[in-house]
Amino acid sequence: MSAPFMTATTAPATLAEARRLRDLFAAKGGQVVKADVLQSAETLLDLYGEDIRARAYLTSDPLRGEMVLRPDFTVPVVQMHMESHAEPARYTYAGKVFRKQEEDETRANEYVQVGYEVFDGSDPAAADAEVFAAMAEGLNGLAVRASSGDIGILMAAVSGLRTTEARKAALLRHIWRPVRFRALMKRFGSDAVPPARAALLAADDPFAKAGPDIGRRSRAEVAARLAALRDDATAPPIAKDEIALIDAILSLRETAANVLSQLRDIAVDMPAIGPAVARLEARLEALEDRGVDVAALDFEGSYGRTSLEYYDGFVFGFYAIDRPDLPPVATGGRYDALTARLGQGRAVPAVGGVIRPDLVVGLR
Repeated sequence: MSAPFMTATTAPATLAEARRLRDLFAAKGGQVVKADVLQSAETLLDLYGEDIRARAYLTSDPLRGEMVLRPDFTVPVVQMHMESHAEPARYTYAGKVFRKQEEDETRANEYVQVGYEVFDGSDPAAADAEVFAAMAEGLNGLAVRASSGDIGILMAAVSGLRTTEARKAALLRHIWRPVRFRALMKRFGSDAVPPARAALLAADDPFAKAGPDIGRRSRAEVAARLAALRDDATAPPIAKDEIALIDAILSLRETAANVLSQLRDIAVDMPAIGPAVARLEARLEALEDRGVDVAALDFEGSYGRTSLEYYDGFVFGFYAIDRPDLPPVATGGRYDALTARLGQGRAVPAVGGVIRPDLVVGLR
């Protein structure tokens, strides 16, 4: 990373740019909100499991339990919104977030984010376009390119597979872990059972030589897991034509308009994705109404699968054309399912995006 992007995130130019962006989003109706830097880790661990420990800074408080330095604003803003019961609502914020960097020491582990979040279910396609256009306006004049995707199409495809509910649940859980997802697709598409697992499942009493109980799992939990594995071992493999259709969705990499045509063809053989494809079409029309050139908008079938797993629909990012080494200048997407989980079953359609003002300053 070159010198202009290694300056402190609290540099005056970065803070001034953060205020400019926040004011821009406030002018669009965003209520300015703040979130505590130190957040309870319980919510994040419930949402993402132990994987979050690799991405966030956690600590232990003797009174408050496990705490985390804010890895992003979305979760606290959703919690705030679900408590307010206001709808529709728009929010904007600016402040630091903190992320571990295990592979690239040149990437910042703390930086400023400015965001714009829209909670409005009256017209989801229009809300998607509103947030995308707001991010584009904030980056006006910069040499950036946009890329997009739709996690909802892949989720619909998985949900429509002719296989067991347990297998579909496992695949949906690992959509955001591409290597694990691919391994599961390969296993579920095969008749073969690994020899070690086959021997264990064939045993009359798998606990016969197990010795005393140790660890956190009880015998009842282990027995339930073994029962699930036996059911899975007898399930027929996922059909090769369905696996091929999943692969076709994941390999899509074209302009959005061309991808829409290809997805319509895939939907003929996989009707389960039909509603999601219709939502994509409505979104592209809404983006056109906002002045976005969808004929030049890139779309990738696998885009967004390595982000925090609260996105479940439209996803997008803006990248510096002349600096491919940089992280995204702006990212965003739809996260309806997150509102249901944090709202104790009460879901509110929601979409948002964030911009890094330090990168904006550097690109200028």
